[in-house]
Amino acid sequence: MDKTIKINLGGSLFQIDEEAYKILRRYLQDINDRLKNTQGGAETIEDIELRIAEIFNSQGAGAAVISRENVEAMISIIGKPEDFDADGEPVSEQAARPRTAESKKLYRNPDDTILGGVCGGLAPFLNIESVWIRLAFVIFTFFFFVGPLVYIALWIALPSALSDAQKKEMYGRNDFRSSFSNTSQSAITGTQAKPEGSGAGHAINEILRAIGKVLFIFLRIILIITGIAFVIGGFIALVSYIMVFFLNYPGYFSTGSVGVKLFYLPDFLSYIVNPAVAPWLLVLLSIIIILPLLALIYWGVKMIFWFRAKDGIISLLALVFWVISLAAFSILLFNEGVGFAEMSGRVSEEVIEKAPRNLYISADKKAANLNFDKDITFDRDYTVFLNDASKEIHITTDFDINQSSDESLMISVRKRATGRSKSDAKRNAEALIYNYRISADTIFIDEYFSLPAGTKWSLHEVELDMFIPQGTIVHLDNTTREMFSRQHEIQGWKWEYSDDYEYEVTDSRDNIWIMTDEGLKNKAEIDRSE
Repeated sequence: MDKTIKINLGGSLFQIDEEAYKILRRYLQDINDRLKNTQGGAETIEDIELRIAEIFNSQGAGAAVISRENVEAMISIIGKPEDFDADGEPVSEQAARPRTAESKKLYRNPDDTILGGVCGGLAPFLNIESVWIRLAFVIFTFFFFVGPLVYIALWIALPSALSDAQKKEMYGRNDFRSSFSNTSQSAITGTQAKPEGSGAGHAINEILRAIGKVLFIFLRIILIITGIAFVIGGFIALVSYIMVFFLNYPGYFSTGSVGVKLFYLPDFLSYIVNPAVAPWLLVLLSIIIILPLLALIYWGVKMIFWFRAKDGIISLLALVFWVISLAAFSILLFNEGVGFAEMSGRVSEEVIEKAPRNLYISADKKAANLNFDKDITFDRDYTVFLNDASKEIHITTDFDINQSSDESLMISVRKRATGRSKSDAKRNAEALIYNYRISADTIFIDEYFSLPAGTKWSLHEVELDMFIPQGTIVHLDNTTREMFSRQHEIQGWKWEYSDDYEYEVTDSRDNIWIMTDEGLKNKAEIDRSE
């Protein structure tokens, strides 16, 4: 059975086990050695003993045996004996030194608070009543809202003086007794100590305290609403990202305005960058997006429930991890993006000296007949068709019809691509596969061009331009008419995609066009205007 010892501490009797007694006796002896030769040291030691007795009573030790754990908990509240020195300076020298603001440390004061305890912490630091500091903040509120901005900044920057050691630093080391006298009872009962000051100061403080409670309720409502918005917004964004990019649901997801199908973008990466790099880019991109969304949800929960958590280290590690991921993603993306640094191309032209009076333009190879697994439309006139099995890439061709300067017909094919250098870009452009053919008065053109097998996409473009004489009658089929419409907004005409990528006209007028001095015009419209 462990030996217990009866002790008298601050006028109260306690039973303490032998191990705890040795720790307590050594603790009190160390404090006595530091304070006995200082001015008011004996009174301070008495206050410390009273404070220790109050802490033991609050722990329920008055009706039980004080254990080592009780003593260690008490020491963590009051502070270690070495905390009673100022940076290693002898206490006798501290007593001889005048008390200045430099001997104190700035904290938020939880025992003199209306909102965050900022003014209550500035008061002992500046040796003035807190009410006048509060009035100063109120006055500066009317000067460009400076008061609230400074208050919020100090609220965020300053820690709260929760322990007696921190309160000792806040009030000043030579005013340690006042720290105990103001806070010891409030720490036991849970009540807030009233700061010293004049009667007028107390009255003003009570008025400000009432206003502060109203403001605090208003701020809590704002924080709760903001927190709910953070949680809902972050959760929806997180779930949407996971569903689209990981669970592949829904199968088709478009931004609408530009028609980009987000579901296919991750798969498209392997056609743009090195296939070995594509998974890393996706993983890093997910970290860059998901971590801030999780942080947004967490901050929202903290705003709603107003709880404190020791999450500083975790938050710092998450921030470091996010920065590293962002840096790695940027480096990989930059290295792959070098392949898009320069753009170049080539132009080939074919001239027919005498253009036919009636010119028929029909589609030869159509996108509807392609064997592809997915398509990505970056814009109305630029669609990429992907075949995962053969790794083939096909892209729609730009098509335009313009007026020539003479009676000849000219066909111009412009190929462009990007590369690490001009010469590399030119080689990429020349390798593009695109064909057309002429048979009597009919020109057969391909709706799309193809990349050589194994070639990565690098903003490839093929533009087919025809220059025909004025007065030439042009007959287009549905596909070539849609190809032409991508380059021009034609009044009164509307084309829609069918499921098999065949283009359908929703207007029943004649499909005959005439080259005029104002460009290609629909014959039916010309007849109606005449």
